[in-house]
Amino acid sequence: MQLDIKIPIGLLFTIFGLILSVYGLITGSETAFYAKSLGYNVNLWTGVVMLLFGVFMLYLARKDAKALKSK
Repeated sequence: MQLDIKIPIGLLFTIFGLILSVYGLITGSETAFYAKSLGYNVNLWTGVVMLLFGVFMLYLARKDAKALKSK
């Protein structure tokens, strides 16, 4: 059995990215909340990047698992 760290990392980033994206969408209309970040919704954009990274890691883990099965 081979240890694949991509699966837990992918799950972690996907879950946290989803939570942060939803929080960014909920608080997106509050302009005073994002005044310190020059008006950018940092929670939303960071959440989207984390979500994409997590999904990418899960994709790589699935792709590697299929490659190992075909050998």
